[in-house]
Amino acid sequence: MGIKDEFNKVVDNTKDTVKEGLHRGKADTERERREVDGDNMSFGDKAKSAVNEGKNDLQADYDKTKKDVRNS
Repeated sequence: MGIKDEFNKVVDNTKDTVKEGLHRGKADTERERREVDGDNMSFGDKAKSAVNEGKNDLQADYDKTKKDVRNS
């Protein structure tokens, strides 16, 4: 693997790491929001929050998988 390919791999891994962290943070925020304010949230708001958490977890897992595949 050449220097340019190695550099591009590092850049792509960095981007995916940042995206993964952002998605995990958003998922954690949704979970915490339900824990703190869950009693005051309507069923619809709780459902939307849970879906958003799941979506962000899935996106984070996707970014992690891209890194894992690239590095294998």
